[in-house]
Amino acid sequence: MRHDVLIRAADLVQREEPFVIATVVRRQPSSSAQSGDTAVITADGQFRGWLGGSCTQPTVLREAKRALADGEPRLIALSPDPAADQRPGVVPFPMTCHSGGSVEIYLEPVLPRPRLVLFGVSPVVRALARLAKAMEYKVDVADPAADQAAFPEADRLAGDARKLVSPAGTRTFAVVATMSDSDEDVIEAALAMKPAYLGVVASKKRFTPIREALQRRGVSAATLDRIQTPAGLDIGARTPEEIAVSILAEIIEMQRGQAQERESGESELTVAQATDLVCGMTVEIVTARHSAEVGGRVYYFCCGGCRERFLASPERYLAQADSGGLR
Repeated sequence: MRHDVLIRAADLVQREEPFVIATVVRRQPSSSAQSGDTAVITADGQFRGWLGGSCTQPTVLREAKRALADGEPRLIALSPDPAADQRPGVVPFPMTCHSGGSVEIYLEPVLPRPRLVLFGVSPVVRALARLAKAMEYKVDVADPAADQAAFPEADRLAGDARKLVSPAGTRTFAVVATMSDSDEDVIEAALAMKPAYLGVVASKKRFTPIREALQRRGVSAATLDRIQTPAGLDIGARTPEEIAVSILAEIIEMQRGQAQERESGESELTVAQATDLVCGMTVEIVTARHSAEVGGRVYYFCCGGCRERFLASPERYLAQADSGGLR
């Protein structure tokens, strides 16, 4: 791997920004890519490295964005005959580079470690801090009484939750286990973080007056319905450690359920695309770097060469498109 790609990846990890490492794992002539060629792709589409000709980039960028969305790696194959690459574990796409070669690229998303924000210093919170750290979560504890001696696993301690700012893109989960008269204030602070999961360690009976108080403060019923209470799956947990296991299991169940929904297409990304009228390649409009306007309509191209060929004879390519044929 090139040094500049390694440095870029290390910098993104340090800043807790999500990215994809794309690696060429197989190629056939006359592709300009070589096995082992690598690139780093950020969430905003920045590309550092080399994966072959520019006609591969729109597909790689689009699939990298999907990998970041669902957190799942994928192996893509770009070839002149995608039907020949129909095999388990491979997602085929057309390769329209004039070289006629093919290339397979492995896309590995690298996401910031998820963050678990714990409110309180109860035995359940201490058990959650230990277990979550073992599961490679970043652990924050928000409570004026929290100290490093009681929470040696914590990455950050804060008396005020507003000081626990996380980088954009961090998956945040929160659990309230203060069990005090200030639960309404604490839950409001947790909601302000917009966590993917918020669980409150309280019985439904105890949570009812808390919910009513939050509604009087203006918190919507829909927001309150998303709070998990009592927090955790019903596994008959009794000890603080068992309750902590049930809460982390509920978080995992929620994450896996969301991933399955995405895989089934219920949360499929919709990306505006266009067809390069010269080579036939699919181009993602939002990231397209080459375009031309003819007759009041904008056309998009995979590279500057296709754009120039189109502008040299637009009537020819528009006629081919109308007849359903691309050269």
